[in-house]
Amino acid sequence: MAEDSPFTVDADWLQARLGEPGLTIVDASWYLPAQKRDARAEYNAAHIPGARFLDQDAVSDPDAALPHTLPSPQHFAQYVGSMGVSADDTIVVYDGPGFFSAPRAWWMFRIMGVFQTYILDGGFDAWKAAGRPVTSEPTKTAPSVFYADFDAGRVASLADMRRIVETGASQIADARGPGRFTGVEPEPRAGIRSGHMPGARNVPYSALSENGTLLSKDRLRKVIEDAGIDLSKPVITSCGSGVTAAVVTLALETLGHTDNRLYDGSWTEWGGLSDTPVVTGPATAGPAKAGTAMTGPAKTGPAKTGPAKTGPAKTGKE
Repeated sequence: MAEDSPFTVDADWLQARLGEPGLTIVDASWYLPAQKRDARAEYNAAHIPGARFLDQDAVSDPDAALPHTLPSPQHFAQYVGSMGVSADDTIVVYDGPGFFSAPRAWWMFRIMGVFQTYILDGGFDAWKAAGRPVTSEPTKTAPSVFYADFDAGRVASLADMRRIVETGASQIADARGPGRFTGVEPEPRAGIRSGHMPGARNVPYSALSENGTLLSKDRLRKVIEDAGIDLSKPVITSCGSGVTAAVVTLALETLGHTDNRLYDGSWTEWGGLSDTPVVTGPATAGPAKAGTAMTGPAKTGPAKTGPAKTGPAKTGKE
């Protein structure tokens, strides 16, 4: 295992176990349009021997309006079962840079009951650069039956977030970059307001790793505490569409913080609604209060009821 986190493995560990029965390797790469990388094409060209490709869009709820909506346990089980993944497997997920989209897959597997799920520290880019084994041969697998044991308590809904923002019942760690958090930079999706939820703290996902490697526990703790997060209290993680929020979740869990949930709708849902409070500028502590400066509402319809996330159509942007 990687030295400082119980949820990562290093390249030496994985290479020594390639081909072992019961070990499933999953390429969970997904990229923003601005990154100009095609995850599926890269997998087809080269991947770790035995790896299966998990499409972050295809595994999402097919009926949801928002991107990367967590699927039902049934849909998740059907999708990963078709990949030949069993809940009894030891699963190692990876992406290209190391800690971008792989933590989202790690989080999904874990809340579906597969706790023996790990992330490859350094990612595939470092694996390939080191001259480790790669192949373009398709991985031959037989479908398996995947039994999901879903923990709904690890997911925060829009209703949860409305209450939390109003009462300050939990801390909010926003994984977006500082420009989007403060509102200086526009959101990449049309119709989404800029800024952040009142009381949220900014913990950019990119600050939690270095050269594709997760920071040490001491450095993770410093980044998170310097952002104003108290590790003795509950935390909700959020981002643009629910992908990189899982990087913050990974950091929290690495530090032994288990009282956390991920807001699946994230900013695409919150910033796209007309009746949710939004503030700009640096983070300020506490729940929304009368007189707090807020940006004007987006010209979008009211939130739909039901389990699916609401908001603008999928665009493939985090």
